[in-house]
Amino acid sequence: MSPGSGSAGDPGENPILDDLVQPFILETSGIRGRLVKLGESLDAILGRHDYPRPVATALGELLLLASVLSSMLKFSGVFTLQVKGDGPVNIMVADITSEGELRGYAGFDADKIGALDAAPPESGGRQSVPALLGKGYLAFTVDQRSDSDRYQGIVELDGESLADCLLHYFRQSEQIQTGLLVTVGQDGEGRWRGGGLGLQHLPDEAKASGQNEDLREEDWRRSMILQASCTEAELLDADLPANDLLFRLFHEEGVRVFERRAIAFGCRCSSSRLEAVLAQMPREEVETLKVDGVVVATCEFCSTDYRYDDAALDRLYK
Repeated sequence: MSPGSGSAGDPGENPILDDLVQPFILETSGIRGRLVKLGESLDAILGRHDYPRPVATALGELLLLASVLSSMLKFSGVFTLQVKGDGPVNIMVADITSEGELRGYAGFDADKIGALDAAPPESGGRQSVPALLGKGYLAFTVDQRSDSDRYQGIVELDGESLADCLLHYFRQSEQIQTGLLVTVGQDGEGRWRGGGLGLQHLPDEAKASGQNEDLREEDWRRSMILQASCTEAELLDADLPANDLLFRLFHEEGVRVFERRAIAFGCRCSSSRLEAVLAQMPREEVETLKVDGVVVATCEFCSTDYRYDDAALDRLYK
């Protein structure tokens, strides 16, 4: 057993239950996975905005997908998922840094959201991608802090869920066997929670292990059946430790866990960044943005207001 690793279900596991990514591997097949559990971090993001339930649910799913997919990559910087469409929700953004700071926001037309047919009770307020977002695209970007080139992938909104759209990309563009399962809900006190489970079988890893194609496909089908057996209630259970859930799902596969990573809400906005933008604009143009004698800029991610009266603008343009 290597440092920082162990079998799922070890009695000495870290007692932290929420806001984490738990990496693991299925030893019989070499399939790697990530289990994400979000509690306080997700509630902090969604609770800062008065989103209608379908919007909050969709943004929550995007935040979970960003958390799962980013944890499968090696990068130093920011991983971003952005969705644009012509439906009631016109934009959603979720990004997470390599240090685990997560944030997101959504833009929508309140009248169009109100006109949507009610989602069935069993959906948890979830609307389909065609109903909520219409036609458009989903893009993901890896923005490295170094001089490395940015990597971006784009896929049309083709599927009933955001996970379906991403799976379509991995099948068609990357040819990587990928399974994604995410769910979002509220507990009895109205706090938002979410869970996500991702599996990947990389072609290079399969070749390196000497697997033949038939065995590889059999392993993958079996792992997908086991992943599908995970219920929404299990993913949302605040009292179910990550390792216990993994052992419950994959114990016959020899599941091995590695050092988990923390996730927390974190916004990178600041007055200095905003002032750098304002300083590039002519003073006369900034003056037109005043309301009741004050320029107010609100961060779309965290809803923080930055206020500039005449004295603040004088200091900025001196």
